[in-house]
Amino acid sequence: MATAAPLPRHVSLDVVRGIAVMGILLMNIVAFAMPSQAYFNPTAFGGDGALDIAVWGANFVLADGKMRGLFSVLFGASMLLVIERAEAKGENGALTHFSRMTWLLLFGAIHAYAIWFGDILMLYAVVGLIAFFFRAMETHRLVILGLILIVIEAIIMGQFAFSFWQLRAAALPPGAEAATIAAWAEMNAAFGPLATDALAENLALYRGGYGGIVADRLGPHFWAPIANNLFWMPETLGLMLLGMAGLKSGFLTGRWERARYLRYALRGYLIGLPLQMLLALWILLSGFELAALITADFALQTLVNPFVVLGHAGLILYWVKSAGESAMRERVAAAGRAAFSNYLGTSIVCTFIFYGYGLGLYGEISRAALYIVVFGVWALILLWSKPWLDRFRYGPLEWLWRSLARRQFQPLWRIKTIAT
Repeated sequence: MATAAPLPRHVSLDVVRGIAVMGILLMNIVAFAMPSQAYFNPTAFGGDGALDIAVWGANFVLADGKMRGLFSVLFGASMLLVIERAEAKGENGALTHFSRMTWLLLFGAIHAYAIWFGDILMLYAVVGLIAFFFRAMETHRLVILGLILIVIEAIIMGQFAFSFWQLRAAALPPGAEAATIAAWAEMNAAFGPLATDALAENLALYRGGYGGIVADRLGPHFWAPIANNLFWMPETLGLMLLGMAGLKSGFLTGRWERARYLRYALRGYLIGLPLQMLLALWILLSGFELAALITADFALQTLVNPFVVLGHAGLILYWVKSAGESAMRERVAAAGRAAFSNYLGTSIVCTFIFYGYGLGLYGEISRAALYIVVFGVWALILLWSKPWLDRFRYGPLEWLWRSLARRQFQPLWRIKTIAT
């Protein structure tokens, strides 16, 4: 039986994915370099000077949740594209997909427990298994369901935030019960400055050897990567469905007119950025008070983030349509083609820089100064990805993942033709 021609590669998808995988480091760098409390609250650790607060504010408005959201959208689109390409070649799309997600789950577990606790691959693998069953849905239905799931996420987070307000109201008045006061203090410790002994323990752990860090992950914090990911399942599924819709509609494949991308970018930014700035201002004026922080950063931002994600995607795709085959566009596209290798590679490089079994800089660099490291890692990504892909078909981990999922070694070297 004849099979259809393979579906073309879309440079636009690669560019957006490349920017997303690099952009994720804008927030993750804090979790690599400092106690986790600093991720949401710059006053918890790492300096609260004007420049540190400004860096937090810029990331809150432009990157926090947005780059992860963009990456999730691209994952949904790429997942659907892989299924379609498999079927176009006469392969079993379902088998290909479920095999890929199963191996991704294993890669994610290795990442979470052997490299860095902030893994997102396990979440993508589990949600990807669910997203498969929506692949045939019409574009407008994918958009509607995706947005509904994001609203459901916001409602869940809103209930979570409301519990903090209730606890706050019970713990702060004079005569509050000792147990309530202790519970409020414990919650604050999860997002605010650590007590002296807890901070010393945290610094000693991550400035120590590899064995101690892994023992901590496999021991008292074994369930943390799994529990943390469960919080974001509705939103992640919603974003993946929006990614499928973006692929089907031609938005993510660059089929739209250039001016239309700019219009959508402006719409997303004009709605999302003012709301993000208001949320950041509220947190700042509250002094990073726990209940306000949770409400703004978890519940309300979940509703606002998709507008900024749309703005980012529209602007990137407008640039793709405008830039032609520029050297920078090609390097960013290569970074996106090797996104899996770059994501895990970033974790390996950053944990080596900050943890005790490497350079041991954990807790030694201010929040603002961390972005020197970010720019250095970006440079590495842009420098290695294109030369590698000029010689090989896939990034190293992409090749391994593809070979495992298809149960046979895939061709790696590019075939060079000799002119005669």
